[in-house]
Amino acid sequence: MKKIQSYKDLNEFIDVLRAQNQLMEFNDAVSCDLEITEITDRASKENGLPNKAILFNNVEGYKVPVLMNAFGSYERIKLALGGYYPKEIASRIESLMVKNIKTGLLANLSLLPKLMEVANIPPKMVSYAPCQEVVITDLDQPILDKLPILKCWPGDAGSFITLPVVITKDPATGVRNLGMYRMQKFSNTSTGMHWHPHHDGAVNFVNFTGETAMQVAVSIGPDPAVTYAATAPLPYGIDETLFAGFLRNKPVEMVKCKTVDLEVPANSQIVLEGYVDLKERRVEGPFGDHTGYYSLADKFPVFNITAMTHRNDFIYPATIVGKPPQEDCYMGKATEQIFLPLIKQIVPDIIDINLPIEGVFHNCAIISIDKKYAGQARKVICAVWGLGQLMFTKFVIVVDKEVDVHNLSEVCWKVFNNTDPKRDSIIFEGPVDILDHAAPKSGFGSKMGIDATKKISEEGFERQWPDEIKMSEEIINKVDEKLKSYLLYRKG
Repeated sequence: MKKIQSYKDLNEFIDVLRAQNQLMEFNDAVSCDLEITEITDRASKENGLPNKAILFNNVEGYKVPVLMNAFGSYERIKLALGGYYPKEIASRIESLMVKNIKTGLLANLSLLPKLMEVANIPPKMVSYAPCQEVVITDLDQPILDKLPILKCWPGDAGSFITLPVVITKDPATGVRNLGMYRMQKFSNTSTGMHWHPHHDGAVNFVNFTGETAMQVAVSIGPDPAVTYAATAPLPYGIDETLFAGFLRNKPVEMVKCKTVDLEVPANSQIVLEGYVDLKERRVEGPFGDHTGYYSLADKFPVFNITAMTHRNDFIYPATIVGKPPQEDCYMGKATEQIFLPLIKQIVPDIIDINLPIEGVFHNCAIISIDKKYAGQARKVICAVWGLGQLMFTKFVIVVDKEVDVHNLSEVCWKVFNNTDPKRDSIIFEGPVDILDHAAPKSGFGSKMGIDATKKISEEGFERQWPDEIKMSEEIINKVDEKLKSYLLYRKG
């Protein structure tokens, strides 16, 4: 196995991006009010700028550089994940699964927690932390006012911290959770906490039985494996630092906070410590979201800061979301491939899956299966709606194994030709993503399953299924030879 690159911190990752020609340094004065978004959006879409990470070294009104688009390509995702493409990480997971199923350690699937334990790379507590070189507990001092927090889009309600690793603990078990939830800046010492009911941080909050408030810490700019792990759809009760340790093949170093009873990645750029009051709610949003539309304003819990710690010379990492493609698309595609072996273990019928970026990951899943019996596609559709966050998928499309699910033209051809809308569609009501603005109610709406596989007589198809038009191998080979001669003649 080739060596896994584990970064000490974000600074080391930036050095690698620079060395790999994956970084632009922008030294002209630029505003964190909309201008950084516009430049980053152009780079993401290669609209006059190359798609690279961008380090803004001269942000108006601040002495802090801003890092954008660090995960925003397949090559940078590979670099962030230790030099492995997501499919290669999936192979590492698969090999762990095969090894430990053979030894009887993994009898069924609550698989991922056991796999992470087998990987045996738990976090490591340290006493010294670069993220605590500066400690601010005087709340009259600049805290959030010190940070170049972005206002991303014109209709946003304000400026938002967009790449925070939010750390909470299960109040019953004490198991740590890392999640990523946007945080609207309300004041120098308070933000919104935009977690949805299905997010693990929100579950910990709902289950909290303390008197008034739950302690929360926020890491901004840990090493890239930790940032990615905070976005990963791990089962509830799994410490994401275990998964980050697996990705890095090295423990994540953690340090105790100064004012709350939590631990944070020691090599973070910035840490916010504080609490979320059980009763306090405030209107948060609108916010230009990854759907390409503004999510609506609503009431969310408030995060109140008790301390900020940071490095002497820190960098502020951020991201933007909006109409794809954006940086989050590449993180989502990584998740699609990394977690495929686990999905296949639960639903063995599945061969491959594509969550197209146009569906912003919760609107569409295209799945190929090796169809062997009547109703198998319907069984898979229903199984997908029972899988963690895949339960929100608005359209599940199932095709035969020979179809390349990543070729949208081929998928569309099969769907448009192979389906009878009445026979091959399932409409089901249930939970949908909170950000699905088309749903009749927030978080509840309908979903559609489409069976685009070849139909068989057991499914009531009494006609003959036609053969696809294909040229014979004999003619293909003959023409190949003739074209070789023709091209050689033309070249001569």
